[in-house]
This record gives sequence, structure tokens and C-alpha cells, in this order.
Amino acid sequence: MQWIRLLSIAVVLIICPCLRVGFAADWKQFRGSDGTGVARSEVIPTAWSDNEQIAWKVALPGRGPSSPIVVDGRVIVTCSDGARQDKILVACFDTASGKQLWRRQFWATGRTLSHPDSANAAPTPASDGSRIFAFYSSNDLACLDLAGNLLWYRGLAHDYPKAGNDVGMSASPVVVGETVVVQVENYADSFAAGIDTATGETRWRIDRPAISNWCSPAAMRSPGGELVVLLQSPSMLTAHDPRTGARLWQYETKCESIPSVVASGKHVVLPANGLTVLELEGSAPKVLWDSNRMRSGSSSPITDGENIYLLNSAGVLTCARLISGEVAWQTRIGGTFWATPVIAGEHLLCVNQEGKAKIVKLGGSKAEIVGEADFGEKIQGTPAIADGAIFVRSDRHLWKIGTKRK
Repeated sequence: MQWIRLLSIAVVLIICPCLRVGFAADWKQFRGSDGTGVARSEVIPTAWSDNEQIAWKVALPGRGPSSPIVVDGRVIVTCSDGARQDKILVACFDTASGKQLWRRQFWATGRTLSHPDSANAAPTPASDGSRIFAFYSSNDLACLDLAGNLLWYRGLAHDYPKAGNDVGMSASPVVVGETVVVQVENYADSFAAGIDTATGETRWRIDRPAISNWCSPAAMRSPGGELVVLLQSPSMLTAHDPRTGARLWQYETKCESIPSVVASGKHVVLPANGLTVLELEGSAPKVLWDSNRMRSGSSSPITDGENIYLLNSAGVLTCARLISGEVAWQTRIGGTFWATPVIAGEHLLCVNQEGKAKIVKLGGSKAEIVGEADFGEKIQGTPAIADGAIFVRSDRHLWKIGTKRK
């Protein structure tokens, strides 16, 4: 029997089993609520300094390359601290004022070793609109409500003690309907699992290729309207029923092990063979196009349904047409990127590891850099966009870039 601690169960709202739930302005997981990295209706500042457009800046209680998420007027950040990174934390701040609303601390039950550039708090948390799912490199998964009350806690390393590696894990969870999916791929006990969002019980567990992998799962709807979860491994991409884990289809190819797959409509953008776009027809995908000249670095591609945007290891930003693969334009942003670019309205935001941000205006025949800023600290987490503001975290601070509170 699998080990599980059910500390308290709260009455929760009935969640609509769709990808977009809750508040329209929320940013509930890695690359946003729908996982594409796009906030279509948002308008963000294109320039800021210490005295202009920085709504607030607050100190964080620990390290973490994880991204912030925004849910119902709250920005949530995970951190890890201590000499062994075994103190794991979830902190919640008011989006309007930056005031800390609550902070919760737990002790990691699994491996906490990681590369010096990473931390235990590497995976980005996810939310279904009423619950927060905080996942860590140590394979600890905590579920809290929006008030910070612990609903359940899973120490997956207790169930699968060989899972993990010494440079750390970083796959972010994804919520698909009433299942939170975690991907734990490594050279030892390699698996993916679907966890019931309400109870913390394991719905399913499937074996995965025994090789290190840092890609995050993604969600999409099939042409028939069913929810599907995508799992990218170095040797293949597979699609699964999020309720049962049953494999629906697979596409075997050599995939990247850090930048993650993204889906839009019936198209799947896969970092493989450079970049590959699959089109779903019926029960199996077909290759629409691929290009070995387009390759993501450590950041993941995003798509607005018409174009794909990706940053390579040299800091070159490419815009390519989703359907044809034609390169619309390229521009050198500069720097090393771990954070994935994000789109708000007609602007794209890139933040490199050195903390330098650039705003690119979209819609023209070429890229136009219309704003630049410098956070002055190392940035690895992908920004979140919500309510006309940008939320960015470093190991030390969380910023809101937007209208100052009067």
C-alpha cells in the first residue's frame, strides 16, 4: 500500500474539467493557465525602473528557479532553504500590495541534492483555482487551499525511494481535470503518476524510460474534445488519458530533455530534431513539419496559435509560422536563458539569467525591441502575467511590475 498522509480534507468547489478554470486573469501553472505562455488580453508595461512601474518588491524566504503563479488575487511562490535544501516552503502574497498573506514550511522527505545553479524548489507549482499543488525536486507534493491550509501531502520518495538524481529534478506538475500529473524520470525508478486533486490518492502510475529528463508534462484537448496529457521523454512523446493513465498514442523520436512540449488546438510543438510540429488527426499524430535549424536552448517554446516563439542557446529569438514552419523573423536578444519567454497582448517578454529583460513588440514583419530593464539579480523562473502586471522572482526577491498602488 502506498504511503500517504491525509492531514485534513476541506470542502472544495466543484471544478469544471477543462484547462481554463477560475479567474480569467489568473496564471495558474508553468506557461500560464492554458500552458501556451500567452496572455492574449493583457497589457503590460514596456519599461520600468526603481521609481517607475515597480508596484512592489518583497523578499523571499529561500531559493528557487520555480516560476510564480497567480490565483484569485494571490501570487504563490515555492522556495527551498537550509544547507541541504531540505526546508521547503510555499509563500503567498497579495497581488495588489505585496503583503505576505501566509507562509507554510515542510521538511523534504526525498533527495535534496541539486546542481549549484538549481534548488529543491525547481518545479513550478500549479493550481486548479481552489487548490495549490506545490511540487519539489525531492518529489514531495503538497496540496494547500488558497488560505494556506494543508489538505494533503505526498512524499513520493517514500513510495519510490530510488527516484531522483544528484543534479536535481525540475518537471513542473500540470492539472488536467481532477488529476494533477507529475513526471519523475531518471535512471532509477522512472515514472509518471496521476494524483487525485481532492484526496491525494494515486489514480495511476506508469513506468517511463530510465533516463534523466527535466521536461514538464503538458495538457491539451484531442480533436474529439477529450482532455489529454502529454509526456515528453528523450526517446518519445506519449499521450495519456489523465483519469487512467492509459496510453492513447506515441510518437518515437529523439527529443530534448529540458525544453518542454506545448500544444495549441490540434497542433503539438515538440522540441525534437530541432523543432517538430505534429498535427492530430483521429487517434494518431502526423508530422506537419520539422526543422533542425530551429532549436530551443534551456527555455521552452511558446505558441499563440499562429506563431511559435523560441530562444536558442545563443540568445536568438525566432518567430516561425505554426502551420508552415516559415521563419517570419529572428533577432538576437543576448544572454543565457532558463526562463521561457511569455506573451502579453502584442508584446513578448524575455528575461535572461543575468536578470536583463527585453520587451519585443509583435505583429510586424520584423522584431522591434521596445523596452529594456535590469532586475540586477539572477533570474531563472519564467515570469507570470496577470491583471496587467508582470510577476518575476529571483532567489532573493519577488517583483510586481505594473501600476503602483495609490
